Amino acid sequence: MSEKVTVHGMHPVRWILQRHPERVRELWLQKGRDDARAREIAELARAAGIAVQQADYRALDAMTGQATHQGVVAAVVPSQGWDESRLMSFLDDLSEVPLLLLLDGVQDPHNLGACLRTADACGVHAVVVPRDRAVGLNATVRKVAAGAAETIPVVSVVNLVRCMTALKEREMWLAGAATDAAAPAAGADLKGPLGIVMGGEGEGLRRLTRESCDILVNLPQRGAMESLNVSVATGMMLYEALRQRAAASALGAVGSGA
Repeated sequence: MSEKVTVHGMHPVRWILQRHPERVRELWLQKGRDDARAREIAELARAAGIAVQQADYRALDAMTGQATHQGVVAAVVPSQGWDESRLMSFLDDLSEVPLLLLLDGVQDPHNLGACLRTADACGVHAVVVPRDRAVGLNATVRKVAAGAAETIPVVSVVNLVRCMTALKEREMWLAGAATDAAAPAAGADLKGPLGIVMGGEGEGLRRLTRESCDILVNLPQRGAMESLNVSVATGMMLYEALRQRAAASALGAVGSGA
């Protein structure tokens, strides 16, 4: 594959060097940078046989459209999406408590890109999207995701409801966000094996998707707006799950005398 995409920032570049160094085609570090994180990047690259090129800050700005690149940019072969079979195999082998994000028909590439960035930040293991009536991993999505499209698996499924059924058979709890739900997200248990299900722009969760959720929750609002942008709502749901998991982990550490 001759196509390449740009990944920038210390964390995304380090991640891809650790997990998929074979996809890295070129790597640039800011000239004169010699701190611990830059040295780690350089060492990972050299271990993988990747030449480290030097570039000044303006050149890195030009490569990334003046994004926050932190002095490191990589040109990589784009990630390929997963199918449902690969997702299930991944979950069967996963040693951590799974956290998935399911997006029911998000059509705006800027929203999908923003959702991927937040999903990556919250440690989501994979993002599931329907193959039809939804945006795919196009160039705009990859640009807005700012590297997250290369670090988090995007699973394209033919039938989202069928995929949800398969997830529930693996004892995953599916929590859907709906403005008319009675229970607030903060009152739901989001600590175990979990899939957070978000609706598309305008329409929200489709009927069958909604009915396939184990629980529906809302994000309480006090302003005049009736609903939130899907990428904003996704961030709020994921961070609530992250908050609960962190609190449970801290409580477990205290309980064990750690």
